[in-house]
Amino acid sequence: MKFTCNQQILAKAINTVSKAVSNRTTLPILKGILLQATEEGKLILTASDLEISIKKEIEATVEEPGSAVVISKLFGDIVRKLPNDEISVSGDDESSVTLKTSYSEFKVITLPVEEFPNIGEKEQNSDRILFDGNLFKEMVRKTSFAASMDESKGVLTGILTEIEENEIKMVSLDGFRLALVKEDVNGAIPNKFIISAKVMNEISKIVADEEEEDINIYLGDSKAVINIGTTEVILRIMEGDFINYRDIIPSENNTKVIVGKELLTEGIERASLLAKEGKNNLIKISIKNNLMTITSRSEEGNVKEEIIIEKEGNDIEIGFNSKFVIEVLKAVDDEQISLNFKTGVSPCVVKPVEGDAYEYLILPVRIPTL
Repeated sequence: MKFTCNQQILAKAINTVSKAVSNRTTLPILKGILLQATEEGKLILTASDLEISIKKEIEATVEEPGSAVVISKLFGDIVRKLPNDEISVSGDDESSVTLKTSYSEFKVITLPVEEFPNIGEKEQNSDRILFDGNLFKEMVRKTSFAASMDESKGVLTGILTEIEENEIKMVSLDGFRLALVKEDVNGAIPNKFIISAKVMNEISKIVADEEEEDINIYLGDSKAVINIGTTEVILRIMEGDFINYRDIIPSENNTKVIVGKELLTEGIERASLLAKEGKNNLIKISIKNNLMTITSRSEEGNVKEEIIIEKEGNDIEIGFNSKFVIEVLKAVDDEQISLNFKTGVSPCVVKPVEGDAYEYLILPVRIPTL
């Protein structure tokens, strides 16, 4: 194997595929990147952690086609530190490769090519979905934070994507909050699937790096293949039934509040500085007339924040984990939002003032007094 390519292009490709490199595996081969120099003048880089596989194709001047598996971290660190110049990479034997520039030369060990996992291709009966890249990134950003981090929760660690003819929804929940976002589309083919939120975030980063307007998703029975420019991602579709989220969201409320999002975010962030440790970052929100009062207390002191609001319905007092509220507020782009309450022990639903582009449900925390 012998090829030459630009340092910056190679470094960017390594950064893309290394998102699939496993850092916690006991299998050394999963810490590697497969390099394949082809007769057509292409260099294909591939990495896999068996859950997600990423393949990236770049231009190269290939003198001798061939393959090698290099250790991702070491190879990537070397390439990134080299000057912006042409890099020559050659396989000296079956156990090492040499990198050369005008003034530098590195020789690094390789791993057995035959041990690299076969990531496969898209399934024959795959359905093709065309997804706007920017829309995909935004919907993942607005939902992924609410997915469970507990691997024992199965599909709740994923994001449910539901595609209808004129609408796309993404949903995630972890038992403490629920995120639902909707976007209008035209003529989409109905489908639904669940993909790990962690994987969806990695795909979003690739979409941002590639700066592609559209991505293609090929859905099979057990895996999906996603094409983003010259990058291909192969991943496992999560099995199991997602919770019927429609039954969780309250259909009516007794109190509706309209408030500035930035004012509310800043007030809760300040109040959370003195939220009691060990009590779920506890804050109390009191709504009376047109005033919202946010309080918290700890051994170090206490705090009170007041915000002018618009209110319809009953006065209410309710407690929250401030972290969960802040994460929801940071996912919303609107200047004003609607907070909807039924009782002081019922979930709060965050909605737009107009329309139904999103719904965020946050469970309250029972509080004696603050």
